[in-house]
Order: sequence, then C-alpha cells, then structure tokens
Amino acid sequence: MRLAFPQVDEFLTFAHQLADRAGAVTLPYFRTPTPVDDKGGRRYDPVTEADRAAEAAMRKLIQARYPTHGVLGEEEAPRIGSEPYQWVLDPIDGTRSFITGIPLWGTLIALNDGQRPRIGVMDQPYTRERFVGTPDGAWLNGRALAVRACTDLASASLMCTAFEMFDDQGQRQVFREIADKARLVRFGGDCYAYCMLAMGMVDVVIEVGLKPYDVQALIPIVEGAGGVMTTWTGADAQHGGAIVACGDRRLHQTLVAQLAPCA
Repeated sequence: MRLAFPQVDEFLTFAHQLADRAGAVTLPYFRTPTPVDDKGGRRYDPVTEADRAAEAAMRKLIQARYPTHGVLGEEEAPRIGSEPYQWVLDPIDGTRSFITGIPLWGTLIALNDGQRPRIGVMDQPYTRERFVGTPDGAWLNGRALAVRACTDLASASLMCTAFEMFDDQGQRQVFREIADKARLVRFGGDCYAYCMLAMGMVDVVIEVGLKPYDVQALIPIVEGAGGVMTTWTGADAQHGGAIVACGDRRLHQTLVAQLAPCA
C-alpha cells in the first residue's frame, strides 16, 4: 500500500506541525542548565526533560488529530492504533550533542503506512533547518536534495556517530578496515550525518545498534535524494540494527558484501 498523493500532502502538513511544536518545546532547554538523567546500560545514555516534553507534546497532537493512528517513540510506551498508520518519533536524536550545546541534533518524525516509512522529517530548530523526505523526493527548507556519485571508497567521506557503538569485535574490525580505506572519516552527527549524505556532502554512514525511531524518518530523506539505506546485509532498514547508508548504489553494493558477514 502506498500513500495517495493527497494523503502525502495532508500528512506532511501535519508532520510540519509536529516539528513546529517539538521545536517550541526543545529550544528553551538548549544551551541552558538542564538536569540530565542516565537511562543506564553499558554506555552513558542521557535523557532530559526536553526529550520527554517534546515527545509528549507531539503525542498529544497526534491523539487529537489522528486518534486511530499508532505511535512509536523513544520516551514512552508504544500506542497501537486501529489503522496501519504509525507515527515514529525521536524528540531529540543526538541528546549527547544537545546537552553539550552542540547543534548536531534534531527531532525525527516519520509516518509509516504499515509497510514502510513514507514520510520523514528531521528538524533542527536552532539552525532552522528542516529536512523532508517523501515518495516524491527530498528537500532542505524547500530546496531539492540529491546525493553525489561516488563509486570508490578511496574517494568517499564516511561518517559514524561513535566508534564505541561497535560492541562486537568483528564489527569493530570491519569498520576499521573500511574507514582505513576512506578518504575522510568523521565521528559525531547522529541524524545529521544521514541528512548530509542526502545533501551530497557525505558518501557513507555506517552504524550499529540503532532503533526504529533512530532510522525511520531518515529513510525517506536518504531515498528521496537518490541514496540507499539498508541493514549491513542489504535488508530493510526500518527496524534498525546495523545500518549502512550510501549516496551511490554501486558503493553500497561493495560495502554490503564486506559488512554482511559481520552483521
């Protein structure tokens, strides 16, 4: 099932409203003294009142406008809807950047039609950048985005949020092997890395341990710009896990062949 064009317009308009509301909630917390909790786990996993309040505000709007739609978010329990549509929310992707005053974070909003995410928004309210992806393309503040051609890893710019995310020794080793061959490697970025790929500034993003709310908004943006985003085995990326995104499908095929045995 694919969303009809009138529905794309309707749901995208609403996604913009969600982004506006989330931005109004998160911005007053940014670069101000904000209590930070640790969700626990092997690595420091911060969460702030801005995360919780922004997701709650978006959920309230969804409940009022589309009470039959489901909601999957990072900070609250999933809500199962009576229709196949599901809104997938990450109120602040890049909380580590948020709490250190670095504007490499964003609010992620996706609409999944029951088969895959069809609409994706990454909003950075501090820099006033809004990336949007639909079945018809991808845009930054209304300007069309396009990935760049790059078939050779030696010419590629590679991004990853943190090397520490690779818990498995085999995954660490294969990432090192790929990174050693890339022209440029940059860490940090979270959702921004994927948007820079869609913008034609980055060629590859390789990460592991991602959740559905980390990736679903980014898939329509990457794909709408002409890129490809899958698991390390080349499968559907919408459920998260070990993810590779490329601007050039030829380079993606090469990397999947190398990454798949370590997935």
